[in-house]
Amino acid sequence: QVQLVESGGGLVQAGGSLRLSCSASGNIFSINVMGWYRQASGKQRELVATITGDDNTNYADSVKGRFTISRDDAKNTVYLQMNSLKPEDTAVYYCKFIVNLRNAGAYQYWGQGTQVTVSS
Repeated sequence: QVQLVESGGGLVQAGGSLRLSCSASGNIFSINVMGWYRQASGKQRELVATITGDDNTNYADSVKGRFTISRDDAKNTVYLQMNSLKPEDTAVYYCKFIVNLRNAGAYQYWGQGTQVTVSS
């Protein structure tokens, strides 16, 4: 089984920065896609950013130019650097990995979520 553990959330003032981390453990052969999603109170979960095994990245329009996703394959870790934070970025942020297991196929796993709160 694969488990994702997130860290780095917290309370920050508008204009500030945070860096989220998500590390996977388990019998992982390779990681195909890493991504970050967020869900604000009363709203649906939305994609924030993804990064593929060949380092192709995609971002939601709302975060382009402010957020950067990166990966460290040696540590099975994905990062989300968030700059110029706005109150509307307030949400629970979830990481998601699509992984290839050593003796199985590809499966999707989610982190536990970390709260990001941006104050005025």
